[in-house]
Amino acid sequence: MVRTFILAALVSAAAAFSSFTPCNLPTHAATRSSNLSMKIYDWKRRTADESAIHEEEFTFDNLRSAPGARKRKNRKGRGIAAGQGATCGFGMRGQKSRSGRPTRPGFEGGQQPLYRRLPKFTGRPTGPGHNKEIFNLIKLDELNGAAEGSTVNFDSLLETGATTKAKQTIHKVVVGREDFSAKGVTVQAHAFTKAARDAIEGSGGKCELLSKTTNAVVEAAVVA
Repeated sequence: MVRTFILAALVSAAAAFSSFTPCNLPTHAATRSSNLSMKIYDWKRRTADESAIHEEEFTFDNLRSAPGARKRKNRKGRGIAAGQGATCGFGMRGQKSRSGRPTRPGFEGGQQPLYRRLPKFTGRPTGPGHNKEIFNLIKLDELNGAAEGSTVNFDSLLETGATTKAKQTIHKVVVGREDFSAKGVTVQAHAFTKAARDAIEGSGGKCELLSKTTNAVVEAAVVA
């Protein structure tokens, strides 16, 4: 009797469950489609089709940034939910996690840095932009043996033995340790100091500036 009652209860429960299965749904419910639609903003994607941009005329009301050009600011230290909270992406330990700048610019942890691994070029010790000029110095006391009214330059001094050979091809007249005693000489050089120019012109002489490339005489001498 009890077994028959339990069996009848199971059969009724199975029948009740089968009434809610999809196979018993009406046919019009299976063919129903959803009217929900989602608009996709193509201008927010890098792979957006922008072929129509070249066909329209740009005005102030239709200008917009390129896809991906504007990114939201990454707010650090505003809690773990923001993605960069707590340690702000610097980790928990180590030199680079400390406050302030941990290392100087160009430091590579002790290995040979890049600015020291690069080759060194003559005349450009620190790279482009170096425009230092190195002159061969001609002292005024080397001109003391010149005759009055003569023209003196480096070549004439080298011929008379008043000076020696020089590595540089441009020459600059400076004041020497001894007094300048030559009178009325015309001195040709690529540069003059102010004191040397005053001494030459004060003794009745004249300064002629030479071109650094052609060695031709320039009209007027300038103080270098």
